Amino acid sequence: MTLGTGHAAAAAPATAPPQGSDWEPAPSAPWDVAAGERCAFALHGEPIVDEVVRRELPSPAEGVTRSAYKGDLVVRVTNKATGAHYDADVSGSAVVDVHASGAQFWRVVGPVLVGVGDGNLARGMYVVDGVYTIGISPTGGKTVTGPVVATDSVCGRIA
Repeated sequence: MTLGTGHAAAAAPATAPPQGSDWEPAPSAPWDVAAGERCAFALHGEPIVDEVVRRELPSPAEGVTRSAYKGDLVVRVTNKATGAHYDADVSGSAVVDVHASGAQFWRVVGPVLVGVGDGNLARGMYVVDGVYTIGISPTGGKTVTGPVVATDSVCGRIA
């Protein structure tokens, strides 16, 4: 799953959810980030495998929507200045609460792609993996916490 580069929406996944399932496709859109926003150089991200599905869950409180996400996702992240790229396998699973204020709270198992401008990680683009939570403020600040968290700098891989 991609977090921090915009909301998911684009090409249909390679496989459809099972018939009779309440899972629905949740494709990720290609995205661009200007130089200095995440890395020192401009980035382009494009899903090359996208089989993510989404399912609405009962709301935990008024003004909060809760959804579950799962499925294979590989995003090619490209340094627009040099063409260097990295294929990030970000096939984690998450339960996401979205509050009316715009705040979000993610409970994640496995890898997701996280773009950070403001938060408890340095500005950058990361594959975050493990068992953890991500809190996103209404202004977009991100806080990643948990008992098992590993980060891999995508900026460093394609600099």
